[in-house]
Amino acid sequence: MSAMPFEEFETAYETLATAIDMAGPDREALFLTRLALVLGHELGDIAVFRKAIKTALEGLDQGGAGCSS
Repeated sequence: MSAMPFEEFETAYETLATAIDMAGPDREALFLTRLALVLGHELGDIAVFRKAIKTALEGLDQGGAGCSS
């Protein structure tokens, strides 16, 4: 699997930020959980899904939204 080009990554970030705003603070966690499960299903590879979760958790310590693939 290839990495998303930077321009598309920026668009994805903006799209996600807009969707989180649309979900609202009370439903943000539910939305993000549902999104993760939908993307995991689309991905179809549990090992890659687990790696993405690990990467996202590690990124929390850095306070960034970057992707290290």
